[in-house]
Amino acid sequence: MEQQQQAKKELFKEKVTAGSRTYFFDVKEALNGSKYLTVSEAKKVGDKNEYNRIMIFENQIEPFTEAFRKVYNFLVEAEKAGA
Repeated sequence: MEQQQQAKKELFKEKVTAGSRTYFFDVKEALNGSKYLTVSEAKKVGDKNEYNRIMIFENQIEPFTEAFRKVYNFLVEAEKAGA
């Protein structure tokens, strides 16, 4: 457990609560110095909590961010068109 803690140095945290779901954005640093983002979702399912997580490595963040921007812009434009 101690070795696992050392392998994951936390650099940044952000939490978003959206209804029954909570999202966590965590930037961590591995022992080799590489940085990565984990996006985690926690949601209540019956009497249990369910968790999902994706990891985006430092060398993949730019294309991931660009795709997220495109999705965001699409949703904003769709909202304007529907208003």
